Amino acid sequence: MARRPPPPVPADSPDEVEARFYEALQQGTLERLMALWADDDEIVCVHPGGARVVGAAAIRASFEAVFARGGIPVRPEQVHRLQQPGFALHHLVERIEVTAEGGTQVGWVLATNVYVKGPLGWRIAAHHASGAMPHDITATDADGPITLH
Repeated sequence: MARRPPPPVPADSPDEVEARFYEALQQGTLERLMALWADDDEIVCVHPGGARVVGAAAIRASFEAVFARGGIPVRPEQVHRLQQPGFALHHLVERIEVTAEGGTQVGWVLATNVYVKGPLGWRIAAHHASGAMPHDITATDADGPITLH
């Protein structure tokens, strides 16, 4: 009978959950990654260019497929935070570097992570990632161009 790993120590902040999330992505550790998600039927993940994936079982299956090739060399950058009691939203840029025969290639992803605080500490409720071009990653302020949709 396989032993389950002990539950993770509850995270004290959204930043702590986010750090663990990106470590699990980098290492390709499915159990550690899944332990960070909220215990709710409506948790959601959208991978770049992918469909909406709802619920723990579907999210697990989607990351199993992603991790079949190993971890993701991703680094969070330009994190902007909105936090209220029991809720936090982080929007950020994910930098993905892949080294191959032709050298190092860099890809960019715009991501939004939603965190909720419950009895088990801070957990992920949603991760939405969209592919981006280099010109998409520069931060704009309120005086800059605004796109409404």
